Amino acid sequence: RLVSKKDDVHVCIMCLRAIMNYQYGFNMVMSHPHAVNEIALSLNNKNPRTKALVLELLAAVCLVRGGHEIILSAFDNFKEVCGEKQRFEKLMEHFRNEDNNIDFMVACMQFINIVVHSVEDMNFRVHLQYEFTKLGLDEYLDKLKHTESDKLQVQIQAYLDNVFDVGALLEDAETKNAALERVEELEENISHLSEKLQDTENEAMAKIVELEKQLMQRNKELDVIREIYKDANSQVHTLRKMVKEKEEAIQRQSTLEKKIHELEKQGTIKIQKKGDGDISILPVALASGMVPAGAEAAAGTCVTPAAGAATSVPLPPPPPPLPALATASEAVQNGPVTVPVPPPPPPPPPPPPPAPPLPGPALDTTPAAPLPPPPPPSAPPLPGTASPTVVFNSGLAGKAPVSVKIKKPIKTKFRMPVFNWVALKPNQINGTVFNEIDDERILEDLNVDEFEEIFKTKAQGPAIDLTSSKQKITQKGSNKVTLLDANRAKNLAITLRKAGKTADEICKAIHVFDLKTLPVDFVECLMRFLPTENEVKVLRLYERERKPIENLSDEDRFMMQFSKIERLMQKMTIMAFIGNFAESIQMLTPQLHAIIAASVSIKSSQKLKKILEIILALGNYMNSSKRGAVYGFKLQSLDLLLETKSTDRKQTLLHYISNVVKEKYQHVSLFYNELHYVEKAAAVSLENVLLDVKELQRGLDLTKREYTMHDHNTMLKEFIQNNEGKLKKLQDDAKIAQDAFDDAVKYFGENPKTTPPSVFFPVFVRFVKAYKQAEEENELRKKQEQALMEKLMEQEAMMEQQDQKSPSHKTKRQQQELIAELRRRQVKDNRHVYEGKDGAIEDIITDLRNQPYRRADALRRSVRRRFDDQTLRSANGTEITM
Repeated sequence: RLVSKKDDVHVCIMCLRAIMNYQYGFNMVMSHPHAVNEIALSLNNKNPRTKALVLELLAAVCLVRGGHEIILSAFDNFKEVCGEKQRFEKLMEHFRNEDNNIDFMVACMQFINIVVHSVEDMNFRVHLQYEFTKLGLDEYLDKLKHTESDKLQVQIQAYLDNVFDVGALLEDAETKNAALERVEELEENISHLSEKLQDTENEAMAKIVELEKQLMQRNKELDVIREIYKDANSQVHTLRKMVKEKEEAIQRQSTLEKKIHELEKQGTIKIQKKGDGDISILPVALASGMVPAGAEAAAGTCVTPAAGAATSVPLPPPPPPLPALATASEAVQNGPVTVPVPPPPPPPPPPPPPAPPLPGPALDTTPAAPLPPPPPPSAPPLPGTASPTVVFNSGLAGKAPVSVKIKKPIKTKFRMPVFNWVALKPNQINGTVFNEIDDERILEDLNVDEFEEIFKTKAQGPAIDLTSSKQKITQKGSNKVTLLDANRAKNLAITLRKAGKTADEICKAIHVFDLKTLPVDFVECLMRFLPTENEVKVLRLYERERKPIENLSDEDRFMMQFSKIERLMQKMTIMAFIGNFAESIQMLTPQLHAIIAASVSIKSSQKLKKILEIILALGNYMNSSKRGAVYGFKLQSLDLLLETKSTDRKQTLLHYISNVVKEKYQHVSLFYNELHYVEKAAAVSLENVLLDVKELQRGLDLTKREYTMHDHNTMLKEFIQNNEGKLKKLQDDAKIAQDAFDDAVKYFGENPKTTPPSVFFPVFVRFVKAYKQAEEENELRKKQEQALMEKLMEQEAMMEQQDQKSPSHKTKRQQQELIAELRRRQVKDNRHVYEGKDGAIEDIITDLRNQPYRRADALRRSVRRRFDDQTLRSANGTEITM
């Protein structure tokens, strides 16, 4: 043995280490019966450096595949040679006594950690751990926990992290079992609550839809009432105008009558009443034979005394008289005039300045002249005289042009990334949500400088639905004696056996539409066996030939009787329709209700409108300098909010919007609570639902036609009476759903023809999901930042306090910081066993020097124990300080 000189042993161990660093040399040493034993016996050397070198080499061998058993065998040999009572007794003795040599203590602690915890068998690990516990390792580590050596502290902590606390594991297992039972119980409760919630949601959705339908109906009625009110108001205005005109006519008539009576009193005219109530006006001849100047001027005639009658003499044309005066002069010229009581005439046009009053005006006895036609409408205003807005023609018939204010480009301090949204044209926003929002006002509320700083660029300076056509398989007649195809007859026999009914019972039930005797499932199966034209010909031919029917199989006899039912196809279709009607109604109604509720809630959500307003404002701010401001955007642009990232790539535009909403517009942060049943509506194919509703109507029409032929059938009568109203309600729901969905789609600037519910609603589902996730991530980021700030402030305060009390605490703090830094640099590696290849030993030793050995499960297993230790350590530190 080379133990005579200390330096020789040290050199020998170094040589063996160099040899074992190569695969061939390692295999030679490991296969030698005494080589590893001699290396282990070198621990008896007095040189601490040599012992540390031996322990480093043995620890590295433990981590090579198959090396752990050899090391334990070497220490078994060490026990026999050195006369130990327990294995590792000498090692623990050296560990306790060499407390003045830190390198040896570090190597010893590292070896103990690896030899105990590098095996996979947990029971074996606990056994090895207990070996060292009996040797007093735990008590000694308790004394060393305040050591000033950071390297030793790291190795001790690594061992403590790897330690198995069997009692704690048992307690955790019991707690886990109790927790699992509790989880199972809670899951069962959640299942029941989910069912109740589903039922409650369906009831609530039905009520909401009913209320929405009533609201829509009331709105329609309100529109009708408004139209009626408008018409009635117009009629009242017209009637008031007519009453006013009538009063004016009566007043004029009264004035004329007064003038006539005055003339009669003056003796100028004479009024005679006839038997029929008419009034005749006769001029009276004066003794002087002259008509008074006033009357002459009024009538435009002169009366001679000899004639005693009015002789018409044309006078020079006077100024234009009133219509009443003109007709009066006509009456005077033509002699006696019969004056019927006329209806109130329409008001005359404003006359020119009248002539001086005449003493003898006559009564107006003819209808008033018609009013002149109204003046032509005034010409439209000249271009350029209206308000300075831009008018866009929507291009749609019946829609007025849209006037929009020109948006000016926004100049930003930094170059901004482009938000690749799909913009709406100015003439497409009429009637949409974007016509009701003002994004420029939003920018006044926001901190755009912060927005630019976050999102500035680094470089500054349908599937086509192909429906497969069904190929009609031509049934060829069999040339064999058998009437039905063998496979078809076999399948029919299986179907009939499932029913358990005779052919007579089945045919009778079909004839009277008895679904109690024949379940709808059997009817649908039987519809696959409706006789073909060729089969009917074969059966009829067999019958005409008077061949015995008894010779036919049961399937052939059933088919012969089955084919004789009149309108078999119609009756089977009606039975299937009646049997499936209730299920179809129950299936379609919630889908229509979901479409109605989701469409109305999305369109009427004021909070969602505000969110879109914020998005439009920020998008215009980013794009304005490059692409110009837009007036709206397509909904598919909402998906791009997650693709637009900030300069540091740590957050997206949606995260920023979530922050803005929380800080500036807290009242709209829960906008998604206003969007009801959107996820359910997203799964609905409205086109298919509407087709199903039409199919139900066709089925009911077919049932009604059949009932008209057999009005004695109570089954059909009851079905029609009980379900016609349900179908009518379903059709009303379908129309309301279609209208509500179309209105919602148009409101957001989309085309209902190209945007079905399966495209429209998922946009909002994805947006809400992404928005909620952004909210959670923002909240988590804020909590982390806040916790980090609090921790830093607490550490700084503690450091300042400790530094003020004692300079030794400063050294202690630096050691703790170094330990924490080493822990942060640790990399999880589940591969604890190295292969014996070239350079493996040096790699292992280097790795162990850089970081201590820890199992991958060490942190999870000992987290609670370390927390308790840290609490205890801080308490002890407080006591020492005090």
